[in-house]
Amino acid sequence: MSGAHRCLDNTGTAATLVFGEALVDDFATEQLVGGAPFNVARHLAAFMAPQLMITRVGSDRNGATIAAEFERFAMARSGLQRDTIEETGRVIVERGPQGHRFVIVPNQAYDYIAREEALAAAATIEAGAFYFGTLAQRGERARGTLKALLSSTKAMRFLDVNMRDGQVDERIVSDSLHAADIAKVNEDELQALFGWYFQLGPNDPPMAAGETRSACGALLQMFGLEALIVTLGHRGSVYFGAGGVTIDTRDTPPPAFVIDTVGAGDAFSAIFLLGRARGWPLALTLARANEFAGAICAIPGAVPRDLGFYDKWMTRWR
Repeated sequence: MSGAHRCLDNTGTAATLVFGEALVDDFATEQLVGGAPFNVARHLAAFMAPQLMITRVGSDRNGATIAAEFERFAMARSGLQRDTIEETGRVIVERGPQGHRFVIVPNQAYDYIAREEALAAAATIEAGAFYFGTLAQRGERARGTLKALLSSTKAMRFLDVNMRDGQVDERIVSDSLHAADIAKVNEDELQALFGWYFQLGPNDPPMAAGETRSACGALLQMFGLEALIVTLGHRGSVYFGAGGVTIDTRDTPPPAFVIDTVGAGDAFSAIFLLGRARGWPLALTLARANEFAGAICAIPGAVPRDLGFYDKWMTRWR
């Protein structure tokens, strides 16, 4: 196969390889398809950016629901593996006065993403970027598959550090940071990194802005990162780049209202990857990622049910 039609669309956008969990968020009243990597892949697909999602689902009703999402977003199914033993990933979401509580069910199909199937699927594209997170690394088999994929690609590696209680440990996060070129964290995750690597405890006074910049610079050097992106919710984001480059994006207008913040970080990641692939200026990419993440907060769930949601963004960013 020639590389030209395998890795580029008609805008010249290189493909993004996306690895990790596709699952069902099980609310008391409804079920919604989720998983941070699958949210990212679906957003990219909606913007007609070439991508390949590598995941594994069970031969059950939830697996069929996820397969239907591949169809709805016109996504290639070569990276969608089927497991005849394990069930499709499921997260039980409990709403309470302090917000959502997530019960992540163990031993799910995405913990067993198979190496040879994944490598064969990845070989069908030439990726410009490779997105991966931490949750799908809790299982030894999927973790080994990820390492094989990382070894097989020269694509830019984008890590979404997604810390869920009891699911990942410091070693998985550390290994992931060493493997990444760019890492994204939220404020809580950044504090966890500070606790691990700079012995900053929860009762210590918060760092001043200059100290935070220095600490983030130290993390860049420690893990050999090109950049560390810290998302700040409705306050925007800060990009810490190698060589002391800092881009503070705080002037994005907040959403007019917030229904829930589920998937906002995934929306940010998707637009960051889209902008990088399409050659947008970095500051513009970050501003657009912030704005789109805010828009996702104004709809229920992580991904819109009506694909018409994307039309105004495509028109605005054309």
